[in-house]
Formats: sequence, structure tokens, C-alpha cells
Amino acid sequence: MSAAIIDGKAFAARVRGEVAEGVARLRAGAGITPGLAVVLVGEDPASQVYVRNKGAQTREAGMASFEHRLADDTTEADLLALIARLNADPAVHGILVQLPLPAHIEADAVINAIDPAKDVDGFTISNVGLLATGQKAMVPCTPLGCLLMLRDHLGELSGLNAVVVGRSNIVGKPMAQLLLAENCTVTLAHSRTRDLPEVCRRADILVAAVGRPEMIRGDWVKPGATVIDVGINRVERDGRTRLVGDVDYAAAEAVAGAITPVPGGVGPMTIACLLANTLTAACRAHGLPEPARLAA
Repeated sequence: MSAAIIDGKAFAARVRGEVAEGVARLRAGAGITPGLAVVLVGEDPASQVYVRNKGAQTREAGMASFEHRLADDTTEADLLALIARLNADPAVHGILVQLPLPAHIEADAVINAIDPAKDVDGFTISNVGLLATGQKAMVPCTPLGCLLMLRDHLGELSGLNAVVVGRSNIVGKPMAQLLLAENCTVTLAHSRTRDLPEVCRRADILVAAVGRPEMIRGDWVKPGATVIDVGINRVERDGRTRLVGDVDYAAAEAVAGAITPVPGGVGPMTIACLLANTLTAACRAHGLPEPARLAA
């Protein structure tokens, strides 16, 4: 019996629909239109596509989209000045600086210049600390998307064993914090974990975010487990490039209870949760009720 497929594309569409409804209510009830500012420095092709998609989905949700495209040789001082202006702009509720930045700009300095209340990526030191201590934070979009999918598929997560493979600041660490907050028993593992296969086999929830193509084998998966594959890796197969996750999908699908595909699993949730965070930030900025179903 093969695993149930967790369709991230369909679920992301539902989330975007809920965000659009929340935006419409906010505009009708309080005259407020949530605004998202995206800053892109340089000409990175992948970043340009991503920013274009963000802008389109922001507008589709009924939000205001502010795009700032800066030249590759923009100075750090000029970028910080723009961040300061966006922090002070009441029409902007969310600020996102597209990474990577050019080498001459210190990314941490730029990220931590963002007002934590407008940090819809959840990357500032302030939001990292709030999340780690169980307080109200802006939560990174990819882990939030994973959590929403887990809640939707499993319902109650309390008491489940969760293993997160990968310890990045963007996915692994915040994912572990979110699962702890759901009362899971959490193991944060990584490529140097001793007997990693055995650690993974204990997981009711297995989140793979290690950045190694098909590292998680089928016999690492506990029968019936829910597998969330965050990885997006380009590999050459039979002379063609294709996308694969951090999990050996074909092998894991035969064992797991449910699994996210790559592509079409976690990926679509990231922008959907960016929009959800922007709506949440707008509600918080005006002391209005937050969209509970779209938050951690």
C-alpha cells in the first residue's frame, strides 16, 4: 500500500484563498490593505523569477505589492537606507530582502535592520529569539508551510515523535521549535548524527531538510510515518536535469503513511505562507485579530 500524497500545490492554493478572504475582510472592515515590499539586489535569474512570482501572488491576494529592484553594485549603506524607509512606511506591513545578496553586502546586517514586526521571512535575531522562547514571532515561511500541512493531514500532533534532519537557521532549527510548540518529542539530526538511519526510523513525523539528493532511504522510514521533504536538488539523470528531494521518493512512498512530492510538495507553500505572514503582520500592526488557522 503506497503512501497518501500530500499535495502542496493544492493546499497552497487553499491557503492563498484564505489569505485573500482575510485581506478582503480587513479592507472592508478597517480600510486596511496589507502591503508587502520585496527588495531584489542584482540580476540573479532564479531570484528574478521568484520575485516576479511573489509580486503576482501578492496582487492576486488583494494586497499591495511594492518591488524595489536595485543594481548589483548598490552599496550596503544605500540598501540599509531603503530598509529604513520601508520600516517607517505605514503602507508596508511586510519587508522581504531576496537572498542571496551580492558578496560586498553583509546579509546579516541587512536582515537585522528590518523592523521585526515587518520581518515576514522570520529571519531577524529578534524573531529567532521569540520563536525559540515560545513567544509570538514572525515564523520563517518554509517551516510554517510544513507545520500547516502536518496539521491539515494529521490533526493533533501532540505526543508524536518528530525527527528533523538538517540544522539550518532557515528551516531545520525553526522547524524543530515549531514541532516542540506542538508538543512533539523532537530530535534535531544532521549529516553527522550517529546511526542516522536508526534515528529516522523512530519518527512518526520525518522532516528532511539537509540539502543532499535522495539521502533519506526508504528503509530509514518508519512504516506509516508522515514524511515532509523540504529538499530541492537538481540532478542529472539519463542526460536530463530533474528535481529530486532529500528523500528517495519511490522507496519511501512504499513505506510511509503520507509523503510530500518534489516538486509540488513543500515548495508552493513558501510563497503562500509569505502572504499569510504579511496578513498576520498587518493585523498585529493595527491590533486586530490574527488569522489563527494561518499562523503557528
